[in-house]
Amino acid sequence: MSDSIIELLNELPSDNLTVKTLNALDFVVPGEWENVVGFNQTIEVITGKSDANRILDIGNKALELYNDRDNGYQGAMWYYNLVDNLDGALGTAAMANKIGEKIGLLGFLNRITPKADTTQSVDLCLKIVAELIAYSKLNGLPILDPGEFVTNLSEEYRGPSLMRMAALVSLDGLLPLGPDFLQKVQDTLDQEGEGALAQNAAFGAISDSIPGDDKFGFIANTFGAVQGWMDNLIGSVGLTPEGIFDSIGGFIEFSDDSLDFVAAFLDKATNYFQHTGTQTVARKLIQQAAEEA
Repeated sequence: MSDSIIELLNELPSDNLTVKTLNALDFVVPGEWENVVGFNQTIEVITGKSDANRILDIGNKALELYNDRDNGYQGAMWYYNLVDNLDGALGTAAMANKIGEKIGLLGFLNRITPKADTTQSVDLCLKIVAELIAYSKLNGLPILDPGEFVTNLSEEYRGPSLMRMAALVSLDGLLPLGPDFLQKVQDTLDQEGEGALAQNAAFGAISDSIPGDDKFGFIANTFGAVQGWMDNLIGSVGLTPEGIFDSIGGFIEFSDDSLDFVAAFLDKATNYFQHTGTQTVARKLIQQAAEEA
């Protein structure tokens, strides 16, 4: 990681398509996420401190802790960046510059191809594994344990971390694959096995971090462990593709029979993993810095 945590937080946008999308998903985890940006502002919000000297001390300690690779902060940040970097950007200036405007998708649909169900299913599983790895690095856990992770997911995930998982369920599960996406993903894993990983860029990038020789087995087990949590989230909110569609429709114009294209558009045009991942790392980092400074 070449960017410092100061740069990462100062460069977070206060309003763009990613922010609008996450705000639109607030109904999934009401009140959990606030788009706090800027290094000093983040310190103030997390610690409740406003004294300039105290903020400076905490900031200096945070920078020291972040730069120490043994702490895992940079490692976690690398995985949060990886997920969105592999999704890539659409490279269409009109999309990047439509902040605060209605976005008509019809003119772009012929340049967006939704992922096949197999690819979408595998990508969803790999994002969950990337989240597990990032969480383990952030918390200094030497062993990747899907069972322990889902317990922590239920008990510890708050704020930007919970928002990220809600967005994962919404944007990478329900919207592109439909209300039965959990079964679709499980069927893909059962029917296609290791062949589903062939030539998958995300798998190639994180495979060395997946423990053991049976990489596919670990991925399948991780999805299996988290599946119940995702199902509970969906049930607790009554979450549906149509509900997500209606909420996002407040700032993007599209046809209601193009959910897979909308999902493909958001996949390419947003970076919710990186955005909330930066905030997650900052939260843990600044809490530690405030205790030690």
